[in-house]
Amino acid sequence: MGEYKIPRIRQRPALLIGPPGIGKTQIMEQIARECQIGLVSYTITHHTRQSAVGLPFIRERTFQGKTYSVTEYTMSEIIASVYETMERTGVLEGILFIDEINCVSETLAPTMLQFLQCKTFGNQAVPQGWLIVAAGNPPEYNKSVREFDMVTLDRVRYLSVEADYGVWKAYAREQKLHPALLGYLELRQKNFYRVEADVDGMQYVTARGWEDFSCLLQRYEEEGLPVSEEIAYEYLHHREIAEDVAAYIDLYRKYQDDYGIYEILAGRVKPAVFARISAAGFDERISVVYLLCDGLMGSFWTVASEKEQTDLYFAFLKGWRAALERGEDALAEYERRLLEQEASVLEKEKKGFLSREERERANRLLTLLKEGRPTAPAAEGGDAFAYAAAFFETQRRKLLEAEAAAAASLECAFDFMEEAFGQGEEMVVFVTELTVSKEAAAFLAENRCERYLRYNGQLLIGSRKGELLSKIRRAEQ
Repeated sequence: MGEYKIPRIRQRPALLIGPPGIGKTQIMEQIARECQIGLVSYTITHHTRQSAVGLPFIRERTFQGKTYSVTEYTMSEIIASVYETMERTGVLEGILFIDEINCVSETLAPTMLQFLQCKTFGNQAVPQGWLIVAAGNPPEYNKSVREFDMVTLDRVRYLSVEADYGVWKAYAREQKLHPALLGYLELRQKNFYRVEADVDGMQYVTARGWEDFSCLLQRYEEEGLPVSEEIAYEYLHHREIAEDVAAYIDLYRKYQDDYGIYEILAGRVKPAVFARISAAGFDERISVVYLLCDGLMGSFWTVASEKEQTDLYFAFLKGWRAALERGEDALAEYERRLLEQEASVLEKEKKGFLSREERERANRLLTLLKEGRPTAPAAEGGDAFAYAAAFFETQRRKLLEAEAAAAASLECAFDFMEEAFGQGEEMVVFVTELTVSKEAAAFLAENRCERYLRYNGQLLIGSRKGELLSKIRRAEQ
């Protein structure tokens, strides 16, 4: 009917209020990618009234036979950016995200109120199909905050965003944050989000800080560079926590070498390892468990990647074979489908719908399809499909080899865990990590592991989990 189920006048802007660095912008980016819609993001504190509203100019207008000079405004830079995004990507719906909206200057404040109430900047309306989302910080985090009145708040969807380690941890796993930081936060959950004021000024650690620090830490490891307390403090702006994290990273790397994690996963445990782990403290024992999990997750990620490539490759060949059975030319049809696949990837990339990891996977599939492209002699001999299928079989073998390697590593890990920890708290942590990891859960769904099923049933019950959480909390104090 050309109208949204919720009429435009009832489409309230969403107002997210939460502490800084908690992930408000990241939430919008995830929504835009998952819904495959556009995203235009602005931090309003960087704007003047002129850039937000537009510049005034005089226009001659005629009313009831008389001509008048009327003040109008050029298009707002923000509204123009929405139209530019629509033209560049071809995406006609999206999110206009305005950050730090309650920190605007006094001259811009009335404009922001009009924007939230009327969905306009000056006399320019936000295009239909674009949802307005604004974000701001509570007054205790920012001295420049301006309070909204009831009239404005009654026209928005007010959403309070809070720091929640459990929710963030699931996101962190998806983003493959450095396992040393995840291991540290499991032991020191109270340090996930901290904002404190003391005689030296404001000290803070945010969700954004952990994610950005993880990226740096991964690059430093590739280059073999040390991570000092000062480097940690650049991201985790709390002196005590930065010192604690830097020390933990050093220990984490030391445990990785001392215990020979990859040798354990290969079934070659050093003789002195069991003696050391039995005498180790709780933090060290849990760190070793997370190191084992990290090693396994690498194998599970490989399996997940190979399985996705294999499934997509199979779907491509299945569609191509159906076309051949209808009498289509083998080479021309393969090339047409390959170009169509390539165009789809380019279109999604142009629209910003692909994350870096998704783009890498899509390009890898294109490479496989190009390598498996049948030759003219094969097509002339009627063996075009057999030629392409041979390349697919190579990919299928890679998947089977990856699954076998991951299964063998998992069995070796359970061998070590049973001898080192029995059914203690460490086994609960180990089985829990296997259960909550998406890649591990997908692997275990396709590859039965009897010991995982047994321990999952025996250990992951409320009482054992409660005991473990109590012990971790005691270790924090």
